[in-house]
Amino acid sequence: MSWKNLKQQSFAEALLVEHDALTELDDVQKLIDWSRIETMLSGIHNKANGEQAWPPLLMFKAMLLQSWYKLSDPQLEKQVARDLLFRRFIGLSLSESVPDHSSFWRFRNHPQIVALQTSLLAEINRQLSEQGLYIRSGEISIIDASVIQAQRHRPGKGKDGQNKQDPEAAYNVKAASDGKLKTTYGYKAHCNVDEEGFIKATNFTAGNVHDSQCFTDLISGREKRVYADSAYASEKTNQYLKEKQIENGVLERAYRNKPLTEAQRAKNKIKSRIRSTVERTFGILKQHYGMGQARYMGLVRNQVRFSLMCVAYNIKRGVSVRRECEAWQESCA
Repeated sequence: MSWKNLKQQSFAEALLVEHDALTELDDVQKLIDWSRIETMLSGIHNKANGEQAWPPLLMFKAMLLQSWYKLSDPQLEKQVARDLLFRRFIGLSLSESVPDHSSFWRFRNHPQIVALQTSLLAEINRQLSEQGLYIRSGEISIIDASVIQAQRHRPGKGKDGQNKQDPEAAYNVKAASDGKLKTTYGYKAHCNVDEEGFIKATNFTAGNVHDSQCFTDLISGREKRVYADSAYASEKTNQYLKEKQIENGVLERAYRNKPLTEAQRAKNKIKSRIRSTVERTFGILKQHYGMGQARYMGLVRNQVRFSLMCVAYNIKRGVSVRRECEAWQESCA
């Protein structure tokens, strides 16, 4: 199965009148070296025989659009069909048909995309680092987890008498801001972000997995300091950070008959100001990317969606940081 040849521009493109609305994603186009991403995806549908498939880079860019605009697969198909901005970004001519929603589904769940989740995020971060937007040396890590409600979260029986809930999700019980316990059936997204809000590493588990179980998996070992909330506080965590010679910024926890001292509260307050960066990142992902609600059944499918979401988020964050740097340079000139 070879790829469709979509390089040639049609006569219709030549008649288009330029408008700011069509260039909104040009900063994103210029930020990333897409040829490096295309090389990573080169093994997908790259066979001599069979019907021609959509180029994997086009499909990958479509996945980014899906995250940025919070679209389902059918909504993405419609939007690509009627939106000139979308076609411009993915490189699809006006004379070409569009991938259907099942093509997007199959691409996202392709074994190679599943296997490349971590590598794609690492490549984007590598490119951002090369441009001085993402700092790798002397870095800090801020770790936290957020609950994601399963697509089918309500208990009940289907026509066959089986439970309708997503079988790979699980219950999570957490104290809400009002002190009451909140129970959610779903998954849990684990993140490591830096002080600029860039996502450095991720993990994705069932909702009943404790935050601390993913702590060491999220740490690179290059950190100077690690911050996390009191859910991660334990002797095991302290010992691990000490062995790695990483400064411990985990919030201290109060225990029964052993409340926090004034000094501990003061330290926690300082640490919380830094740790709030990860809360803002989760807030953006939930409000603008739809992270709070799982879209599919099964852990792997939702994990891939979350991973692509993080890649999309870091690209947009890179664009924002670059604009801030350029504005600062202009003010100093």
